[in-house]
Amino acid sequence: MRAFRDAVETRDFGAIEALLCDDVVFVSPVAFTSYAGKAMTLAILRTVVDVFEGFRYVREIGGEGVDHALVFEATVDGKQLTGCDFLRLDDDGRIAELMVMVRPLSAAVALGEQMGARFDLVRERAASYDAG
Repeated sequence: MRAFRDAVETRDFGAIEALLCDDVVFVSPVAFTSYAGKAMTLAILRTVVDVFEGFRYVREIGGEGVDHALVFEATVDGKQLTGCDFLRLDDDGRIAELMVMVRPLSAAVALGEQMGARFDLVRERAASYDAG
């Protein structure tokens, strides 16, 4: 989905918000549980942008229909990772599910540690989205 890719690459969180369903589900590459809701998804995305260094999309897979995949590369704590955002759209063309996968394991662990250390910030950001 080109609009999501453009919004992430330019860090346009207003555009990202407009692309998400209110009840979007975020499936994390490093957490057992998924997270529901636009506020939490936006808070996670805003925080992961802070964690990733040199983030860039390198490929799009699928261009039509409800399922899309965006392959990306980034660095976390000096560890190079490759990941993929899997997007599932609803009937209105908004993102209903965002599942992220990353590799290798060492980079996934580093990502989990960095996001875990910032999870209070994620909760604060989600609360501010809900309030605003």
